[in-house]
Amino acid sequence: MAAGNNERFDAVVIGAGAGGLCATARLAHAGFSTLLLESLDRLGGRASSEEIEGFKVNIGAIALEPGGVFEETFALVGERLDIRVPDLPFAFYLDRKVVDVSRGGWSMLLGGLTKQAAKILERIAEARKGNLPDGRQSTAEWLSQYTSNETVHAIFRNLCAAIFACNATELPAPAFLTYFTKKGAFKRFGFCPRGTIGAWEDLAAGARRHGADIRLSTPVRSILIEDGRARGVVVRQGDKDAKIDAGVVISNAGPKHTLALGGAQNFPAEYARLVREKLKPAANIVINFASREPLLEAPGLVTFGKTRRLCNMANLTASCPELAPEGWNLYVAYAVPIPALGDFDAETETQHALADLREQFPGFDKAKLLSVRVMRGDWPTQRSCAGFDLPRETGVDGLWCVGDAVKEYGNGGTQACAETAKLVVDQVVAARVTA
Repeated sequence: MAAGNNERFDAVVIGAGAGGLCATARLAHAGFSTLLLESLDRLGGRASSEEIEGFKVNIGAIALEPGGVFEETFALVGERLDIRVPDLPFAFYLDRKVVDVSRGGWSMLLGGLTKQAAKILERIAEARKGNLPDGRQSTAEWLSQYTSNETVHAIFRNLCAAIFACNATELPAPAFLTYFTKKGAFKRFGFCPRGTIGAWEDLAAGARRHGADIRLSTPVRSILIEDGRARGVVVRQGDKDAKIDAGVVISNAGPKHTLALGGAQNFPAEYARLVREKLKPAANIVINFASREPLLEAPGLVTFGKTRRLCNMANLTASCPELAPEGWNLYVAYAVPIPALGDFDAETETQHALADLREQFPGFDKAKLLSVRVMRGDWPTQRSCAGFDLPRETGVDGLWCVGDAVKEYGNGGTQACAETAKLVVDQVVAARVTA
């Protein structure tokens, strides 16, 4: 394509995951001509959904949090966050019994399990005041100072796994405590009755009404960087490459892929080193299944106690019966391998998770197994585990990263990805105002 025929936008966003869609919506609302490019044929990235045998099943993340930056992003473009919040969003499942801690919190949970509960609660209270342990300590090491109770350690492991897709031995203690004392623990969340992709379709519709151009099945081949500044991207259109000019490029493809797209030689050496050495992709195993008979009475998410790998599970049709054919109960269970931040045998880890499900739910062997997805490598649960996030700035003017590898310290989930989009777009807008 001749230079004079290049398309031109104020901003290009790479990737239609949570961070990319939120960035697109905010840029469009701020008056930027914005192009969102997604290599897949659907929205949502690793927080999307697909249809299998009439069931709307999730691909990765499913819990969408009302309030905060996430819901604010929908409101900016005139959309309602279409979720249903279960009557009991969060509970524990211990010894095959649902334990509701919505009113008692940590005190109720720990008080009946260990005589050392007071010491742990005191440390959590100190964390609320900003007194955090040494960042070199893992959550498991921190907890071991106060209790050796196996059930308590199992609960903390599965909380780390459910929220951060890693083990308590892998998650820095300050990151765990920051999330549970300052971020989003035990807050409400819900499920979209059209499958998680329904929420992303709504946000995309709002962004389009504000002028955003969103193109699926359009992979970015490279990010154009000249003289230390982002100048646009090259995309594949049909059987040809096409150049798209833009003064701002925001990547939701993760720092590793962003570095590859732009060419490591075009980034500061220190940023390239951080990408190589600091990123810690986190893995999990997602199991979607359905049963005729109810397996779980809790209507929301439950976190388990002693298990091999299983960490949490959602009862989707309790609040969203539309997700399954009539007469079926739809569930999704999550398991985290050991290790989650390193290499593992996927088949062995999956079998451990299935064994847990059989043990926790005697009726599981009669269930219909819809899908088992191992999220790892270049398609991980999180592109970097909490506590190992990179900066949103890449060292290249006009080029930013958003999403789950550049979160604020100790944060997680869609709320964290939406927050990265707000922080970046606020800086982009401020730069335009002062230019």
